[in-house]
Amino acid sequence: MNLLDRLLGHDAWTTRQLLLLCKDLSDEQLDREFDIGHRSLRATFAHTIRNVEVWAKLMDGVPLDDPVRSTQPPQSISGMITQLDAASAHLAEVARAVADRHAWDDLWLDGEDDPPTEKSFGGAIAHVITHSMHHRAQLLYLMRMAGIEQRPEGDVLSWESQLRE
Repeated sequence: MNLLDRLLGHDAWTTRQLLLLCKDLSDEQLDREFDIGHRSLRATFAHTIRNVEVWAKLMDGVPLDDPVRSTQPPQSISGMITQLDAASAHLAEVARAVADRHAWDDLWLDGEDDPPTEKSFGGAIAHVITHSMHHRAQLLYLMRMAGIEQRPEGDVLSWESQLRE
């Protein structure tokens, strides 16, 4: 397995594992606010997943349906898992196409910026993966605050070990 597939696989799997650990939490626990991240488990998960979805679409030239989801009702954990699976698969497809073309340093125009700015594919893919990791650290703290005692470390080697089993 190459490095890109390791990073993408770990990113999607680890976020999914955290969601699964939260499946039995009440709406009150999912929406309890703290002074970190996007303030609650649900909001931080939604932001993290939406980020993967948006960046994959931007790099792929797919129009964004609704870049601000604040008007939609809160999502269930199962709904977020479905959204994560689709967004992660799309990101992996885009990233593998970039790798196949050796286009890491090629530029694309991000029309969502005002004014639109050029970004490299490699930089954008690295951004998505590190952004998710940053918010997963916040999610682990929020999960502890919500009373989830058994939390994974979330590192790549643990993921790889689990994958081999």
